[in-house]
Amino acid sequence: MKYIEEIDITNKKVILRLDLNVTIKNGEIIDDTKIKKSIPTIKYILNHNSRVLIMSHLGKIKTADDMIKNTLKPVKERLENLLGEEVLFVPGTRGADLESSLDRSRIVLMENTRYEDLNGKLESNCDMELSRYWAGLGDVFINDAFGTTHRRHASNYGISLNLPSAYGFLINEEIEGLDPILNNIKRPFTVIMGGAKVDDKVKLIERLLDECDYILVGGGIANTFLKASGYNIGTSLYSADYVEKIKELINRYKNKIMMPNDVVVKGDDGIIVRDIDSLKDNDAIYDIGPRSISNYGNILEKSETIFVNGTMGLYEDESFRAGTEGLYQKLSNVEAVKIAGGGDAVASVNKLGFNNDFDFLSTGGGATLEYISSKKISCFEE
Repeated sequence: MKYIEEIDITNKKVILRLDLNVTIKNGEIIDDTKIKKSIPTIKYILNHNSRVLIMSHLGKIKTADDMIKNTLKPVKERLENLLGEEVLFVPGTRGADLESSLDRSRIVLMENTRYEDLNGKLESNCDMELSRYWAGLGDVFINDAFGTTHRRHASNYGISLNLPSAYGFLINEEIEGLDPILNNIKRPFTVIMGGAKVDDKVKLIERLLDECDYILVGGGIANTFLKASGYNIGTSLYSADYVEKIKELINRYKNKIMMPNDVVVKGDDGIIVRDIDSLKDNDAIYDIGPRSISNYGNILEKSETIFVNGTMGLYEDESFRAGTEGLYQKLSNVEAVKIAGGGDAVASVNKLGFNNDFDFLSTGGGATLEYISSKKISCFEE
């Protein structure tokens, strides 16, 4: 697919797919990074005397209650503030109000595309009738939703089959920003790999182990590595179905993989630091310990490229934040190319105030991992 500057969008009705899947609590947007990064593409369209119909999903829609809590209405207000211009919000995904919206406003935000998932998952299953209906609302389609490029949905892949299509500026920015961990990598190349589950990251971990010099594991992922190494991890979360696969990776890449040698646990003795070979049966691991932070920090100090994917523990709880925050503090003093990708990684970087210490923060979660693993922008590329 082409990029936005390579196709004619002048005096057009443009359908723009964005990733505005932001965290909203009590009606307030917690982090508007994705919204801010969408502004250049929106302004480019407007500057070409075109009108823009914006589409995005928000959360998952399985029940009628999900429709109430996952409305894009708060995003409309933030878009207006950032653009300095009125945005018409259409509270539905079909109908006369939507069909006439671009005749009434330069900027339209349609309600959550996944409202169409309530009956039959029409959006997520890329229903062709729905794809054609949405495509019929415009002249040109621009996909700038990097976070959903790995999903074959009606609002991205489906529309692209029915209109002249191109990628927006954010997708181009993502490709350029992630390039240092894909091509001509400066070494040593170190990966900080965390998060709750190893399940959806096995392919990425295996690919990165082929490329990197060190991988530092934390979070629930580390628990699976520790279990595969024969340690008692008590009641800690781990991925039982992947223990044998991880054991194979440990044997194959034993000189690259670093696991914590002390951890913060919650158990019968309260919240306490233990060595990994002295955990008790009722202990649950929630963070890496101070010696592990120091050991990992020594690796970071000699690294030339660092990629962060996931956190070292339950950083949202101050009792289990030291591992993630400690590594970011050490990383901030390192002269290296530093990139964070994946939802939890970027959210933690922003929340803990280390965003200025990174060269690039990717807006994609699964899409970032898919791109790094396959080197394709989307899973349906040839």
